[in-house]
Amino acid sequence: MPRNRMPAVPATTEATAVRIAAACRRIEGATEPPSLAELATQAGLSTFHFHRLFKAATGLTPKQYADAHRAGRVRDALSRADAKVTDAIFDAGFNATGRFYEQAGAVLGMTPRQYRAGGVDARIAFAIAQTSLGALLVARSARGVCAISLGDDPDALLRELQDRFPRAELVGGDAGFERLVAQVVGLIAQPGIGHDLPLDVRGTAFQQRVWQALRRIPPGQTASYADIAARIGSPKAVRAVAQACAANTLAVAIPCHRVVRSDGALSGYRWGVARKRALLEREGAAGD
Repeated sequence: MPRNRMPAVPATTEATAVRIAAACRRIEGATEPPSLAELATQAGLSTFHFHRLFKAATGLTPKQYADAHRAGRVRDALSRADAKVTDAIFDAGFNATGRFYEQAGAVLGMTPRQYRAGGVDARIAFAIAQTSLGALLVARSARGVCAISLGDDPDALLRELQDRFPRAELVGGDAGFERLVAQVVGLIAQPGIGHDLPLDVRGTAFQQRVWQALRRIPPGQTASYADIAARIGSPKAVRAVAQACAANTLAVAIPCHRVVRSDGALSGYRWGVARKRALLEREGAAGD
């Protein structure tokens, strides 16, 4: 068993998580995002209290969560070969293209047409370094760090980045970017020190809920996939939580290495179980 498991979720917190999860499901199932007042009434809370609890649980305001969910639908639509940008925007529930274009940089990291074209005309700075855990690739978009990857083969890490953004312009970084890379290298060496890296986090609304929960696991502690599912108010979504962990592209910055099986054993890790064990050992929370 891990030496330092997070404490179980108190009953009152579980009840709050269930309310927030219900609000998330309502947002996800609605054609038009429900108002804050409607969501608060459904939860049996004042708008102020509901807004505060929702943001504490998800890391997003209800409006931001609704936008993230719809942006995920846009991303899925734009990934189809026959996708039309305007159709993708309206089908996702945005009632005006202008409204979405105002948010496109935040939710896609680029314009919708650039995203559909595989990042054409987008500039992504990257660097590859060697660490005690092998090769490290760090990439930054205009919004922040969009990839932190570990592996044995630097070329494979670069190919993975190219596959994500096949038509983006990949460039070397300036002195400021080099300092950021050095900060990431330090984070790999001491994953418990914390960070203030600017992150370009791209994922579905559910994935962002999971990733927010992961960032609340203190260094030196672990949580199970079931623990995380309970903490986001979706106790039956254990498999989906595991999939969200696997989809994380920001190693250590979003600490999915702190998630273990219910019996404390180490399970799959995007960058290898051996690296997961090493990171936990550096934090003093190694599992079986």
